Amino acid sequence: MVRFGMALAAMAAISGSAAAAAPQPDEAGRALDLLKASIGFQTVEGHHQVPAYAAYLKGVLVKGGFAPSDVVFTPIGETGTLEATWKGSDPSLKPIVISDHMDVVAADPKDWTRSPFKAVVENGYTYGRGAIDDKFDVSVVITALTTMKQQGLRPKRTIILALSGDEETDMHTAQALAKKLKGADIVLNGDGGGGTLDESGKPLLYGLQAGEKTYADFEIAFTSAGGHSSRPGKVADNPIYRVAKAIDRIAAYQFPPQANELTVAYLSAMAKRTPGSLGQAMQRFAANPKDSEAADELSADPEFVGQVRTTCVATMLSGGHALNALPQRAAVSVNCRIFPGVKIPEIEATLKKVVDDPDAKFTTLGNPTSSDASPLSPRIMAAVKKAVEANRPGVEIVPSMSAGASDSLYFRAVGIPSYGVSGAFMKPSDDFAHGLNERSPVDAIPGALRQWHSLLTTLAAD
Repeated sequence: MVRFGMALAAMAAISGSAAAAAPQPDEAGRALDLLKASIGFQTVEGHHQVPAYAAYLKGVLVKGGFAPSDVVFTPIGETGTLEATWKGSDPSLKPIVISDHMDVVAADPKDWTRSPFKAVVENGYTYGRGAIDDKFDVSVVITALTTMKQQGLRPKRTIILALSGDEETDMHTAQALAKKLKGADIVLNGDGGGGTLDESGKPLLYGLQAGEKTYADFEIAFTSAGGHSSRPGKVADNPIYRVAKAIDRIAAYQFPPQANELTVAYLSAMAKRTPGSLGQAMQRFAANPKDSEAADELSADPEFVGQVRTTCVATMLSGGHALNALPQRAAVSVNCRIFPGVKIPEIEATLKKVVDDPDAKFTTLGNPTSSDASPLSPRIMAAVKKAVEANRPGVEIVPSMSAGASDSLYFRAVGIPSYGVSGAFMKPSDDFAHGLNERSPVDAIPGALRQWHSLLTTLAAD
């Protein structure tokens, strides 16, 4: 999960009364029950549980009013995708896609206070792997959709719930969904964005995720004929020494500062909440992204360096084959988080200049995908503001760019504007996504339901 920091009279365009769109009294309880059941499916890579979880969710959707033929599981390897289609009244309009994922990261039960795959509700929290990332939103969205179905509502635009099955690993299912759904109007991703509470529980702001940096790994390798370690020869021929020089050069290099409307809006908002010179640097950079001194001060803080430039860092190292032999090969893996709009080959070309060694062999690992940020259109901003107001009145909406990646990356790459709109409001100290004793606040569910009801009824009406 990629979390932040840590349309007028739209209801009239949907058949049924405006009052009927509000969450029902038992709805939060149903969402909590679904979340608890969802945690029980061990949808970790290699456990082959995603198909079983998808079958369970299909049963919930069908019981809630979806036709069986409109809920389709497509296997992809050991995992797969689940799509639920709610056909709109105007087939000429492009559909809205809701994106979430069914899989979770691994969890070793011996390290947890409670079993990670048996939900426990305790002290106002639901504990378990996926309690927030991302089964919280899966449960809330499905509950909201089935409630709206049962209320007899019908959207003007078709709504497609698109659940991926390997977001935490290879993301092949997200790529398949993006390719299939290319041409959709927008994607609403519950696995991004979200609200931040202070430690007293007071709402601080809501992060609308509208962009994310491109993830790319490069391997930089050097080779030689090797030989006996008692005859070292020229230092320049040793692959380990050469890769060490390459690492030093990469460590000393900073990519130039960059900005877009997301980062400017984000830093402007954070400047008001950040005391001292760091807040002043945010304010200066937001006013003038060419202020290199402000960019350097922000770059010195790990929390904000990703907001102002591309970053590349050495993450893995290998070399040599025997203690008493000259190395025949040495390599370093470099992980880059690339600013939206910058192409992957451009970053590789820059790294080659920085390393400045014609014998360095560069390999792009995997099949990274780049995408641009999504536009902050008045339609989207108005709908999100209205929805968040239904959840937590008076909270400021702050557009944000994630340094990590979500399934939105692949939807944006095929031209579908995508927005992280999680309904969860949490304190930073409660966010254990991917960590031990993951949990979500039970009292976040009613507001998240209100937010999704509002967002869907607004955006599916025009």
